Amino acid sequence: MTRLTTFDVADYLDSEEGISEYLSVALEDPDPEMFLMAVRNVARARGMTQLARDAGLGRESLYKALRPGAKPRYETVAKLVAALGMKLHAIPSQ
Repeated sequence: MTRLTTFDVADYLDSEEGISEYLSVALEDPDPEMFLMAVRNVARARGMTQLARDAGLGRESLYKALRPGAKPRYETVAKLVAALGMKLHAIPSQ
């Protein structure tokens, strides 16, 4: 009998380069929910409590900002990205 395990992308977000690439690809999707989902997955990989602390947010506020369907303010997203040690960049479209 074959046993399958549930895939969790957070289990594979274990390097700065991998996280950077993952967030970059999510930003390319026209649906902003994809980027928030990616940030949520990175937050789980890094630890929600630590990320909340690093971003200067309460843990409950972090969960609210990243829940599906949330519409967090840009300021909140910027704090989260900075707390993850990442920067967002704009490049000319091809």
